[in-house]
Amino acid sequence: MEQWYATGKRKTAIARVFLRPGKGEIVVNGREPKNYFYTDTNTQKIEAPLDITGMKGKFSLLITVSGGGITAQAEAVRHGISRALVNYDGELRPVLKKEGFLRRDERMKERKKYGLKGARARFQFSKR
Repeated sequence: MEQWYATGKRKTAIARVFLRPGKGEIVVNGREPKNYFYTDTNTQKIEAPLDITGMKGKFSLLITVSGGGITAQAEAVRHGISRALVNYDGELRPVLKKEGFLRRDERMKERKKYGLKGARARFQFSKR
């Protein structure tokens, strides 16, 4: 059985996406996307690459995702699906690139600095 694999990342979330010819089932960590991601916004993010390329219903997706929050996981899955679609057919690249789905969003949480309350927040100054 032929399948295409890709990894998607966002913040600390990592998604492994397996794209197989099928009827359009999507399984995320053994659950349906609506049960896993709760909100319609996040499920729409996942389906966006398939909608834009017209591949909805042609592939079955097996996805494992870990780390980060739910929104970051959804964006990591979107990134992974987009990359897997390009592995399947290189001609889909310009469409996905135009939407910005192939770019890895490298923004991460800034680390806490010593002597400060957070990354940039300071402790309250007291004159006396």
